[in-house]
Amino acid sequence: KQLIYKNQELEQFAFIASHDLQEPLRTVISFTQLLEEQYKGKLDEDADKYISFITQASTRMSELIKGLLDYSGIGSEKQPEKVDCNETVKLVLEDLGTRIKESNTRIEIERLPSINTCPTLLKQLFQNLISNAIKFSKKDTQPVINIAAQKEDEHWKFSFTDNGIGIADKYKEKIFVIFQRLHLRNEYDGTGIGLAHCKKIVELHGGNIWVESTPNEGSTFYFTIPT
Repeated sequence: KQLIYKNQELEQFAFIASHDLQEPLRTVISFTQLLEEQYKGKLDEDADKYISFITQASTRMSELIKGLLDYSGIGSEKQPEKVDCNETVKLVLEDLGTRIKESNTRIEIERLPSINTCPTLLKQLFQNLISNAIKFSKKDTQPVINIAAQKEDEHWKFSFTDNGIGIADKYKEKIFVIFQRLHLRNEYDGTGIGLAHCKKIVELHGGNIWVESTPNEGSTFYFTIPT
């Protein structure tokens, strides 16, 4: 009971802190934009460079704060319902339509079950896993993602398999930790929070999530949801 209370307290603190940080950050971004509009090219090259650095850092912090707010809010929905995973995947693919088309990604979907869950959380879980597979695809290779599920004992075991860059063994646990990144931002964008979201969502359902991967050959993300 004490652990549950402390976790709730931490989530509440994260939410409040993140929420309160947004207002002063918006002020910084707003005034930096005014500086750029009014003084760009009127000072010197260093000044333009410094303003650009402030803009980039502020935008980055805004993304991190939003990610933290989203993370702290996971689990606030308390009304699970019967959800058809096939329909959820369909919605996710519609949302990611532009990225899928631009990357020429092929999505293979096997028949998926219906499970008791919160629709928003399930959609977020699927979207993060598919987005990651597209993001970490290999250059000059058509991305292929296979989505499947099979029933094992008292749970459904889902798999999201890709032919991307893969993950070294030493990073297989680290990738699920909030704000952990394996690559530089100029190589791959993102906040390093997507897989932490996935882990929290799956564990809220009483399941587990893990990855099996070979560098330069691809990865399969597995997660379980009790029946």
